[in-house]
Amino acid sequence: MGRINFLALVGVFGVCLAGHAADSPPKSDKVHQPLIAHIKIKGDLAEGATDSAGLFAVGVPDTLRSIQERIDKASRDPAVVALFLEVEGVTLGWGKLDEVESSLQKFRKSGKKIFAWTASEESKDYLIAAMADEIAVPESLSLMILGVQSSVTFYKELFDFIGVRADMLKVGDFKSAVEPYTRTNLSGPARKQLESMIDDFYTQSLVGRIARFRKNKGLDEAKVVKAIDEAPLVAGVAKELGFVDKLDYYENYTQTLGKACGKPEATLGKNYGKPKAKDEELDFSNPFALLKALSPSKPKESKNPKIAIIHAIGEIVTGKSSFGFTGGETVGSTTLIEAIQKAESDSTVKAIILRIDSPGGSALASDLIHAELLRCKKPVLASMSDVAASGGYYIAAGAKRIMAEPSTITGSIGVFGGKVAIGGVYEKIGVRTDVVKRGANAGINSMERGFTDSERRAMTRVIESIYEQFLDRALKGRERAGKKMTKDELTKLAGGRVWTGRQALENGLVDQLGTLEDAIVWAVREANLPKDQKPELLDLPKGKNILDGLLDMKLQMTAESGLLEKLHLIGLSSEAKALGQLLLLRKEKIWLLPLFALDVK
Repeated sequence: MGRINFLALVGVFGVCLAGHAADSPPKSDKVHQPLIAHIKIKGDLAEGATDSAGLFAVGVPDTLRSIQERIDKASRDPAVVALFLEVEGVTLGWGKLDEVESSLQKFRKSGKKIFAWTASEESKDYLIAAMADEIAVPESLSLMILGVQSSVTFYKELFDFIGVRADMLKVGDFKSAVEPYTRTNLSGPARKQLESMIDDFYTQSLVGRIARFRKNKGLDEAKVVKAIDEAPLVAGVAKELGFVDKLDYYENYTQTLGKACGKPEATLGKNYGKPKAKDEELDFSNPFALLKALSPSKPKESKNPKIAIIHAIGEIVTGKSSFGFTGGETVGSTTLIEAIQKAESDSTVKAIILRIDSPGGSALASDLIHAELLRCKKPVLASMSDVAASGGYYIAAGAKRIMAEPSTITGSIGVFGGKVAIGGVYEKIGVRTDVVKRGANAGINSMERGFTDSERRAMTRVIESIYEQFLDRALKGRERAGKKMTKDELTKLAGGRVWTGRQALENGLVDQLGTLEDAIVWAVREANLPKDQKPELLDLPKGKNILDGLLDMKLQMTAESGLLEKLHLIGLSSEAKALGQLLLLRKEKIWLLPLFALDVK
């Protein structure tokens, strides 16, 4: 990484700091009049621990749990008379949407109303807003509730044109992660499982959710389906049909909230529950002072009993966690094993929740993590977020019990491996290679050609062996959870097939549906902790501070990640994910990944 321009950093962070300080509300216990708690929900609401100790922690985006904690705080705050959600550019997955719904349903039990305003036309923004008692949108908005879809891009003809060959081997008819590189359309099994999953998301996560929350506005499932088929819906039509309640702009609408909740004197508490910026001054002329400020202070270690939440977020790889090719984090086996060992050796940790938001990855890394979980003597529960498929399901099988969101993407018990042969590209540009080797399979890792017959037989044996190992791990995991399942029964659910959380529960692949909060309740019970006290939580691995992020930026400054970043910018996110997975194949040959770079919208 090149030299850091500290003055530029100071300028950027100074703006962030000042902006946050201006938005931070007064604490509710100091407000002597009714308060309407304002919470903005935007972005993907990441899982995992974030650095909350450093000076610039205020610049860290809200996580899923921080939003949930703020909603919970508002429900218990006697000064708060209502909740106001401002929804803007939500990109979270279907599983996290279930989490947000659960938090808002719990808030509703406080007897306080929920209001929502959004200027976003996208369906997931609307789905969060639809959980409110009243929804307002600008008059110019067109509601893009268009249904659910997942598109798959195929590269085989491009590869043929440029001289690239994807030589892939797989076990399981439904293990479709390799198809974009070896086919020009969906295979029959791939289409079958994709249709099954899309049907579930459409009927339950979209249509069912809208009908459930807008039932008192005259909407049932048939009316919702009819409206979806006629969408986009201009705001006036959406109001007539019962999808929204008011057409208004932000400033005007927020001024009416007090009257709407029966407290005309109530004020709007902007960014309710968000931590304030630190007040201490910083000597910006001293770069060492800046570095110290960027580094987190050491948190005080309490002796209170704790529940450890170990976050497995991103594609699973061997070694340390880092940034992946597609911009997100990877789950490094070394990093996660160290986190498990820390939780196991910490006498104050009484139970462990493995929180998974991962499509899988390296078979070796997944098995190493799984083995460490089995060595752990403390009760371990796997809690699934948006995705816990393939390698994500593999590591979940090491827990005592598995809990999924209704809309989690999971399963995909299957294996594939292979390589991308680029020798044809070399030939097109006049580059020739001559090889001398000893050993029938000495060239198995060569990227210049596909597998020979001998190499293919050897790789097939390896993949089939790992598939049997995957089945064994999953079957023993079901046995530990008290599920009676034969290998034949499990095999029918495997073969790379992907399920939603609801479908996985019906098929016995998970033990119950529930949120992270439900997982914490389970852990408290298993650890025999007091049920009437909120448990102390220990997040592992520790979140990175801003300095760590700056130093890690070099991992994203390669030509490959630069290309993928450009694909993101021009709207080719799914293609970026697919190419990112392909690039990962260079490191390890055997992978546990689900159906393509699955992106259900």
